[in-house]
Amino acid sequence: MSILVTGASAGFGAAICETLVTAGYRVIGAARRLEKLQEMQNRLGGNFLPLQMDVSDTASVDQALAKLPADFAEIDCLVNNAGLALGLEPAAQADFNDWLTMIQTNIIGLTYLTRQVLPAMVGRKQGYVINIGSIAGTYPYPGGNVYGASKAFVRQFSLNLRADLAGSGVRVSNIEPGLCGDTEFSNIRFKGDSERAAKLYENVEYIRPQDIADTVLWLYQRPAHMNVNSIEIMPVAQSFGPLPVAR
Repeated sequence: MSILVTGASAGFGAAICETLVTAGYRVIGAARRLEKLQEMQNRLGGNFLPLQMDVSDTASVDQALAKLPADFAEIDCLVNNAGLALGLEPAAQADFNDWLTMIQTNIIGLTYLTRQVLPAMVGRKQGYVINIGSIAGTYPYPGGNVYGASKAFVRQFSLNLRADLAGSGVRVSNIEPGLCGDTEFSNIRFKGDSERAAKLYENVEYIRPQDIADTVLWLYQRPAHMNVNSIEIMPVAQSFGPLPVAR
């Protein structure tokens, strides 16, 4: 049995892999950057398998899964962590190519990989799909447009999977983090503008990747009869604001 984690080369994914391996589990770390995964393998040892995969490319997903060695091929848990935000412009000014990239990764990539591993879980009457969503899937904000919509998709897809999998023994959870630092997320969103990204986290005690990794481990270790449908996590510093009224 193994746990497959996408987006494993940095941020949430790297922390999740390290936490799960440390807890004694066999982990497949999937990402585009193979050299980063190999560095992780040197540190984590034989219970970590690097797997080059671009979830936004269905052919890459197929090729990667076909390469899994027998002792890692039985996937008991899929952590759909790979995802990204691009840009914070209003919808009328956004780059449509950014929208396409988010849709291809956050929606198509997540659903395609899930579809590939799900039949074996159902056949065994055991398995777990843990999706990494976002509070952006629940709470709209200016500039969130397609990113927030993609995470709303992940949230509803998770709930609909639960409906489809009733009686199968397969569990599904959606983790919905709020403001989280120490990742590449904002740097990617702002296309390498590190100064702009850093300003988001100034003077804020934000959520860290380890917090999400600990949550994944806790979910996976719950008893088989227990399903956490969704879990929303914010830093104490983040809360809710008034709805704006234009005058």
